[in-house]
Order: sequence, then C-alpha cells, then structure tokens
Amino acid sequence: MVEASPAGRWTYRAVFLGLMALVIFAKLLPLHPGPGRFPGPDILILMASAWIVRRPDYLPVALVAAVFFLADILFMRPPGLWTALAIVGLEALRRRSFALRDGGFLTEWFTVCTIVTGMFLANTLVLAVFVVDQPGLGLTLIRLITTLLVYPIVVVLAAWAVGLRKIVPGEVDRLGRRQ
Repeated sequence: MVEASPAGRWTYRAVFLGLMALVIFAKLLPLHPGPGRFPGPDILILMASAWIVRRPDYLPVALVAAVFFLADILFMRPPGLWTALAIVGLEALRRRSFALRDGGFLTEWFTVCTIVTGMFLANTLVLAVFVVDQPGLGLTLIRLITTLLVYPIVVVLAAWAVGLRKIVPGEVDRLGRRQ
C-alpha cells in the first residue's frame, strides 16, 4: 500500500482507526435483538494483534489504549479492564514480533492464541473476583474459540485489503534505516 515512511505510518494509523471505528459502529447496531445470540469473535483484538505482529512500528500504545478505552465505554464494559489486558497482551506480542517474523504462520497463530486466551482468562478471573455480572462460561468459551479461529481470516484480509505484511529481515525504509 505505502512505504515505511513517516507519512506511510500515519496512513496505516488512519486506516487502523477507520477500521476500528467501523467495527465498533457495526457492533453497536441493533441487528440481533432478543436473547439467544451467538457470541461472535472479538474483531478489535484480532485486528490489533495482526497489526502488532505484522508492523509493530505502525501502531503506538497510546492509539491502542485510546481505541480500546473508547470501546470499553461504548460497549458498557468495566472501563479500563479490557483496555489494560489488551495493552499487556499486545505489548507481549510486540516484544515477540521480530521473532515471529522469521517463523511460519502457525507459530504466529499459536502465539496469538496463547496471549488472547490469557487475556480472556484474566478478564474472567478479575470479573469473578469483583463479583461483576458476566456471561456464562460456555458463552465465554464460544467467544474465545470463535476469536481464535477467525484470526487467519483477519490476517488474510489485512494483507489483501490493506497491504499489511510482515517486515522482512534487512528491509529498509525510504531513508535507508533498517526496520
């Protein structure tokens, strides 16, 4: 899509913000009224994970914190809990991103699955400790499983639609700096 210039970074950040806003807007629409709704995947965390693993330099922590805190407020979740877990999980992925670029996709997928599962478990545990009303364990597990299974689709769409690809070893930007 664009080179790794500062303008390219801002372009990717704007695309990320636009896609996150679109997902948040779609989740807020009352398309499935009534009980018995099947819990879908957490597309926000999947998109952020794909972005962090593919191009960690394009997604600053402040942007992630702002998007997830806004999502906490709009989805009426405990403010800051999922944001904090997302920041911890995504920063763990950021630290592993350079090791993941040399591995295959299965290694990346397993790493993302492990971190996202830890985030879901920590969220459930914290909500249980503070006796906050939450969905049943079955619904949480279905949401976790669908989230983990949809990650490859999100990665393919991010590569195809946005041009988000992994940094290759030795890649340089327009100014000649190594990535």
